[in-house]
Amino acid sequence: MNDLKLRNFTIGNSQSLTLMGGMNVLESRDLVLQVAEKFKLISDKLEINYIFKGSFDKANRSSMSSFRGPGMDEGLKLLQEVSTEFNVPVVTDIHEPDQAKPVSEVCEVVQIPAFLARQTDLVVAAAKTDAILQFKKPQFLSAPEMKNIIEKCESAGNSKITLCERGNSFGYNNLVVDTLNFQILKNLGKPAIFDVTHSLQLPGGLGNAAGGRREYLLSLAKAGISQGIAGLFLEAHPDPDKAKCDGPCALRLDMLEPFLQQIKDLDVFVKSQETLDIF
Repeated sequence: MNDLKLRNFTIGNSQSLTLMGGMNVLESRDLVLQVAEKFKLISDKLEINYIFKGSFDKANRSSMSSFRGPGMDEGLKLLQEVSTEFNVPVVTDIHEPDQAKPVSEVCEVVQIPAFLARQTDLVVAAAKTDAILQFKKPQFLSAPEMKNIIEKCESAGNSKITLCERGNSFGYNNLVVDTLNFQILKNLGKPAIFDVTHSLQLPGGLGNAAGGRREYLLSLAKAGISQGIAGLFLEAHPDPDKAKCDGPCALRLDMLEPFLQQIKDLDVFVKSQETLDIF
C-alpha cells in the first residue's frame, strides 16, 4: 500500500482518519478564515488529520451566471493565509496545465476534478510537480478504470496519488455510490478518500444549478468510512442555503463537531477489527 507522508501525519487506508474539509468555493476572506478555524479546532480536538479544502475557481458550473470564485491569484493568497495562520496543509483543484506549478507552490495536495481526470496534458503537468495528487473518480468511469489514470500519472513521474470516490451517474440528475468501489480503489494500491459532499449532488437538479441531499450526509459518510478507507472529503458552510456553490450538499458548520465525532468513532472501530480472508 502506497501510504503518503504529509507534514506530521500519514495518509493511508489503514492509518487514522484524514479529513479534507472546508468550503466548496472560496467566498469572502472572513468566511474562509471562519470555516478554516472551525475545522482546525475540531480536528485537533478529535485528533483527526486535517487538510483545508477550498476552490479558487469552479470552472464546471451549470450556468454562466454562477459564482466561480476569486480566481487563482487571489485564491492562492487566501489558501496561503489559511496554511500559515492555522498551520495546516491545503488542497485545491486545478483546471488547466499552467495552473499546476503555481498551485503546487502553495498547496501540498493538488486535486484533479472528476470531469478532467483523463485530460492527459493536465495530468502530466500536475505529475511534474512535487505535490500529492488527488484524482476525483469521474462520474462516468468505473472504479477499475482508475488504474489507467494511475499509470498515466506515474509514467509522468509522480506516484503520490490518492483516489477519491464521488459516485457514479445514474439516470437523470442523480448519483449513486457503490460501496464496492472503495475496495476496488484500495486494491489499486492507493489511499481512498470519500467525497461525501459531492456524492449527494443532484447534478442540474435545480435547473441552473446542482441540487443536493444534505439530510443524508451522516448516513452516507458512515457507509463510506465503514469500508476502512483513508479519509473523508467534506464541505461545510455557516448557512448552506446562502452558499455560493453546492449549498444543498454542504453540512451546517455548527453541526461539524457532532458529525465528525461519530465519523471518528466509526473509523477507529472499523480499523481496530481483524481483517478476514474469506476466500
